[in-house]
Amino acid sequence: MLRSPSPQSRSQQQLATKNVSPPTTPVSCFGAYLSAPTAPYEGADFTIYSSGRPGGGGLGEGGDSDVIRTTSRFPVLLLACSPKDLKVTSKCVMQAAAKVMKVFVTRRIPPEGMKILSAAGECEVCLWDSDEPVPREELLKGVQRAHGLVCLLSDKIDAEVLDAAGPNLKVISTMSVGFDHMALDEIQKRGIRVGYTPDVLTDATAELTVALLLATARRLPEGVEEVKNGGWSSWKPLWLCGYGLSGSTVGIIGLGRIGLAIARRLMPFGAKRLLYTGRAAKAHAAEVNGEFVPLDTLVSESDFIVVSCSLSPETQGLCDKPFFSKMKSTAVFINSSRGAVVNQDDLYEALSSGQIAAAGLDVTTPEPLPTNHPLLTLKNCVVLPHIGSATYSTRGVMSALVARNLLGGLRGTEMPSELTF
Repeated sequence: MLRSPSPQSRSQQQLATKNVSPPTTPVSCFGAYLSAPTAPYEGADFTIYSSGRPGGGGLGEGGDSDVIRTTSRFPVLLLACSPKDLKVTSKCVMQAAAKVMKVFVTRRIPPEGMKILSAAGECEVCLWDSDEPVPREELLKGVQRAHGLVCLLSDKIDAEVLDAAGPNLKVISTMSVGFDHMALDEIQKRGIRVGYTPDVLTDATAELTVALLLATARRLPEGVEEVKNGGWSSWKPLWLCGYGLSGSTVGIIGLGRIGLAIARRLMPFGAKRLLYTGRAAKAHAAEVNGEFVPLDTLVSESDFIVVSCSLSPETQGLCDKPFFSKMKSTAVFINSSRGAVVNQDDLYEALSSGQIAAAGLDVTTPEPLPTNHPLLTLKNCVVLPHIGSATYSTRGVMSALVARNLLGGLRGTEMPSELTF
């Protein structure tokens, strides 16, 4: 991690020499940089010189002659997404921003977003440099005096985090379409803006939901295990039989963006009826011949039930023992919304007793689900590790949107996707 020397006056110029090797701790901080000119930029607050040693010798490649000469009155940090991203063969000149705003990023995010942040000269970005969740104590430390926060669905952003950040915090940008991990009442009270990533993950999540439905209904994971474990001995008339979509009734709880995208993808499979429920009938349901019905009707008449609603006080624990008791014994239950919509103890009982045929889950409570959880002992329950949006293109677009939302909040300008309270 490379930082400038402590601030000093222009008349008291000092020379600091630092080895710019990758940080040994998971926290990396960096600021924006300009491309290297052939001569010092007029008015620059500091100059970086490279050792220029044989074999590259660029800044950050281990040369012990890389130095900063600074007269800056402000803290200045250097950004390189990886050490090889910035190579200095002669001189690199940087000008300190008059006002640098601190941004804390709670996890590594795809490079599309980091490139946007690196190009923003007003940001000092501190990153929890890991693919694993930031520990709570590190989150509370990292967010101190931050003007902006980039977080993920697994980060609990509550009053304690907001207090640790202090009054500087202007914007929170979450890399998710959901926002139940944030204390919105507290955030609103403090006048903090929130950005999120709707729409961009709709197609990927809908694709995954349909794949999960098919895998669960046609018992694909069981089939794979039978082949691997020698269970495939001969052809049997009823071996590994499942349930088909053709001629079936599909019920979707929540026909919003993702629910509609799921319905569109199910139509070519020849489902006879598509039922949906929610707060109110949707005009766009006509596109998929959707019938708006009460929840009890949907539950009792559907062969496949897909939960695609947001988590709210009304939907928390919605799928419970009475819910499952109304389902057909041949029905398949799919949840790709939020884990807390389902009472998992009641789901286990319904599956293990034969009350319902099967279930497929891309979301659970908690996440990750403990490996000794009873649901994982059932052959008729397929559990995925919350990968609804996990395509390279989708995650890249999400990352870029997160960065643009953040910069809009920092600059006091329009955010591409701002959550309205």
